[in-house]
Amino acid sequence: MRLTFWLHQHLPQVWLQRGPLAWALRPLAVVYGALMVVRRMAYAKGLFKTRRVSALVIVVGNVVAGGAGKTPVTIALAKHLLAKGFRVGVISRGHGRQTRDVRAVAHGSHALDVGDEPLLIHQATGVPVWVARARADAALGLLQAHPDVQILICDDGLQHLALARDIEICVMDERGIGNGWLLPAGPLREPWPRPVDWVLITSPTGSGAGPVEGYRATRQLADYALSAEGRHVPLSSLKNQPLHAVAGLARPESFFEMLRQSGLTLVSTTALPDHHDYQDWPAATSEEKTNPGTGGTWLCTEKDAVKLWPHEQGALAVPLVITPEAGFWTALDTRIRQLLTP
Repeated sequence: MRLTFWLHQHLPQVWLQRGPLAWALRPLAVVYGALMVVRRMAYAKGLFKTRRVSALVIVVGNVVAGGAGKTPVTIALAKHLLAKGFRVGVISRGHGRQTRDVRAVAHGSHALDVGDEPLLIHQATGVPVWVARARADAALGLLQAHPDVQILICDDGLQHLALARDIEICVMDERGIGNGWLLPAGPLREPWPRPVDWVLITSPTGSGAGPVEGYRATRQLADYALSAEGRHVPLSSLKNQPLHAVAGLARPESFFEMLRQSGLTLVSTTALPDHHDYQDWPAATSEEKTNPGTGGTWLCTEKDAVKLWPHEQGALAVPLVITPEAGFWTALDTRIRQLLTP
């Protein structure tokens, strides 16, 4: 696990340039790319089946390994479509869960059973959320239970070709496509460019991603934190207090830096593997948490909170808010009207 965590933390830096290690991994990337081509051809020729469901399907994914804000974008999409009067559902693989069946995310579900991101999406939006190893199975299960759902949002799954889709949204952050090479020599899950409906580039300032063109979206922390009871705590009230931050993300340091930029004083930071289950809490922090006798409040992301709160009731979750530019919503609304008009 330590080796996996080390690779998870350091490979993204390797992927930014075409340095010696990237070149050493290049032969593996060529093999990986060939397998991706064969797989796509198998779907194109009907050797692997693609299933279409009755609802309009929007896939929110990326072509770059690591977090770029797919789940916050999914939440923003669901809230936007709900406000427009559509009946919305969300499907996901439920990465990190210990179950293997097709199931609904319900009030009181545990992240170990349904995955941390599906649980967060359900809590944040209230829409039906289903998980399955094959997202097409999740879609069929959700629509059988909720036949009135008009639009399904697939959280991740750009490479899940077994599910037919009507709209593809590729989410990137300010890193863009890195060195432009396929895994493991670079960050790409598949060759880029590839056809998608829109690219949505998230960054703290709404800036671009190098040569990649697309709509912009600002990625910022909310000005409040959430308690386990749902109470809003202004971040301004936490200034000059001893705080400990923990994050199980693809890029935990970005979360810590955003907290600092909000004017908060972090006594310690604990970076954990993405989708960490927190079953070893508080042992996971025994080395990283400095000056434990000073006390202090734990801060985490909303994704971490659904797993941390059962063990650390006093922790506060700081939401990540992604705000796409107006043109993105206009383009999306126009396309949906066209697709849903008889």
